[in-house]
Amino acid sequence: MPNTALTLTLEWFLNPDHLPFIAGIHTGAYAEAGLDINMIEPTEHYDGFTELEAGNIDLHVNEPIHLFEHYFEDLKALGCFFVTDGGVLIKQSSLDKLHQNQPIRITTPAANPITNKIGFEILSRYAKKNGFVLDAANVSFVETDFQHLENLQKGDEAGEFDGAWLCFYNFEGIEANHTGLDYTFIDQHLSPYPNFSALELMTTHSIWEEKSEALTQFVSVSTAMAQLCIDNPEQARTIYYAYTGETPSALMDDIINDTLKRLIAPIQPDSERWTALREMLATLDIANISDAHYAKLWQ
Repeated sequence: MPNTALTLTLEWFLNPDHLPFIAGIHTGAYAEAGLDINMIEPTEHYDGFTELEAGNIDLHVNEPIHLFEHYFEDLKALGCFFVTDGGVLIKQSSLDKLHQNQPIRITTPAANPITNKIGFEILSRYAKKNGFVLDAANVSFVETDFQHLENLQKGDEAGEFDGAWLCFYNFEGIEANHTGLDYTFIDQHLSPYPNFSALELMTTHSIWEEKSEALTQFVSVSTAMAQLCIDNPEQARTIYYAYTGETPSALMDDIINDTLKRLIAPIQPDSERWTALREMLATLDIANISDAHYAKLWQ
C-alpha cells in the first residue's frame, strides 16, 4: 500500500526551528509511519495560509499571531511545537536615545502597518514600565531582510540602525553574543506583552476530515522527533547538518542547542496558550475573532 502524501509549507526559510520535521524526514520516521512528506519553503511569509485555504497543501506552520491576522473559518490549529523569546533587539549604544525619546531607526524584514504597530507597542509598553514615553513618530521601522546583525553592523544608505525588530532570541540573541554586540533584548520579560514568538502547526477542518488518520500520524511522529532532538542534542545537530548540507559552525551549533531547549512535546492543541495574545490584537484593532471562531480553531 503506498504511503499517504502530505505537503507541509513552512513560514520562511528552513532552519533549526523545523528540526522535528527535518528529523522525521531524514531518519525515515515519517516513511515508516506510512507518510510521504513534501516540505516546502514559501516565497512569501503568508503564502501558506492562501494555499491552505485553497486546499493546495495539507499542513502549514507560522507564528500564532497570524492565526488571528489571517484567520479563515476552516482553519484548524494542531498545536505549538516551538516557543522562543522574541522582540526588539536594541544596541546598548542606542538605549539612551530610546529612553530620551529621540529618533531611532529599526531594521526589520517586514515593515507594514501591522508589524510596525506591534513593534511600537512592545517598545511603548517597555517605556511605560520604565517611566518614560515614546512618540510613534520617533520610531522608524525600515524594511531590509532577515540579516539583522549584518544590518545593525553596516546600516544602510540613510545611516545606522539602532535596533532590529522581529527577532528570535535563539537566532539573533545567540548571533549577537557571538559577534560581541552589546545589546538589550526587549522581549516579554522586559516589556509586559504576551509573547508570540512561536510556531503553530495547522491544517483545515476539511483536510482533517479527509486525512485525519494521516495527520494524526504526522503529529505523533513529529512529537516523537521533537523529543528525540530534545534528548539527543548531538544527534539533532548531526541530522540538521546532514539534511541541509550546511557546513557545521560554532555559531550554528549554539543556535541549534538553544533551539532544542525551546521545542515542545507533545504537540497538541491548546486553546488557552494564545488567549492573552488574542486580547492584545483585539485591543490594537489588528484582529478580532469571535468566541465561536476562536473555539473552532482548537476543536
